[in-house]
Amino acid sequence: MKLRVRNFSVSVAVALILFLGAQVRPAAAQESAPGSPTPSRPISPIAKNDPDVEREVSVYKLPKNILEDQVAIFSFPKKLCKGQHWLPTIGIAGVTVGLMASDPYSGPAFRNTNDFHGFNNAMASVNTAAFIAAVPAAFYAVGFIRNDSYAKNTALLAGEAVADGFILTLPFKAITGRKVPTDYSGDGPYSDSFFEGSHNPIKSGGFYSVHAMASMAVATVIARRYHNHKWVPYVAYGLAAAISFSRVTRGDHFPADVFFGGAMGYVIARYAVLPAHE
Repeated sequence: MKLRVRNFSVSVAVALILFLGAQVRPAAAQESAPGSPTPSRPISPIAKNDPDVEREVSVYKLPKNILEDQVAIFSFPKKLCKGQHWLPTIGIAGVTVGLMASDPYSGPAFRNTNDFHGFNNAMASVNTAAFIAAVPAAFYAVGFIRNDSYAKNTALLAGEAVADGFILTLPFKAITGRKVPTDYSGDGPYSDSFFEGSHNPIKSGGFYSVHAMASMAVATVIARRYHNHKWVPYVAYGLAAAISFSRVTRGDHFPADVFFGGAMGYVIARYAVLPAHE
């Protein structure tokens, strides 16, 4: 049964990308979404690169680009010290802290219900991870078959954003060592979860959710690059939201882990990865 669900998830991802690939013609020499005007370039609060200088996108350039992203991401606190980007930072931090305060109430609410049984089975960790990986893979396959550099670059940019977010989660998980809801039983109490769980960043669920980050990062890259198809952002962000929500209903993460992970996926893709290539 699990294998069938996993194969179905991958099949849906491939079908979506094949349909999308049929809607767009191969990109011209200058990479831009077919039929779309030149996008306005956002002022990046993370990317250190000159926004007027485009980075080349290729499999061989990927390690170098990720390294440049990491330098920019980990130097972001310097900009805060200079008084920059405080409003969005306070907003994300405020919502995250507010959700953390709800742990004692959200934990038992989702742990002690069977209302999401079918949803949780379909959205198992392995299934959702396979789906997230299948989307960029399908984009790259379609781009390779159709000789469409835009589709291939979309896949590479999505992979770059996910890699950036995964690298960032390692120190977060190692330092916070947060327990996950499944580490508790019944009504908990679901408090004092920080520094009480595993500090192994690979094995621990903890803070923040990699699934939420990865799904939102991929969704943001696709939604931004195919925004001329009005339905694409709705589908992309809708699927990312479903995957993120499943982390809470399954007890794999608290809401704060999921919100912050999704926020990191969006911010990294939107402001660290895409500005350097748009």
